[in-house]
Amino acid sequence: MNPVREHLVTLLTEKFDTPSDTIGDDAALDDLDLDSLARIELVVTLQDHWGVALDDDLDSAADVTVGQLVDRIHALLAQPVRPVASVEPVASVEPDLFVDPEQPPGPAA
Repeated sequence: MNPVREHLVTLLTEKFDTPSDTIGDDAALDDLDLDSLARIELVVTLQDHWGVALDDDLDSAADVTVGQLVDRIHALLAQPVRPVASVEPVASVEPDLFVDPEQPPGPAA
């Protein structure tokens, strides 16, 4: 068994009390008696564990199967990691400590 599927089965059985004999690759999340909140919780838990960005609407849909979810995570894990773009530091701005409370905010006239 692959680690993604194994982890998914463990989550479904331990966290969502799904009987293991009902978890096949063709089983839709709705067939496993996961309501919409449970499906979203499952997707968020998988995202956190695998460090991937699943689509909440697509990947937590009632008709998504266990096999499709496993395949989706595998596909995301196979994508090359892109380097983070370098960002130029922003010049710090000193706050004006001498604000005249009588002067309305905005540019000086």
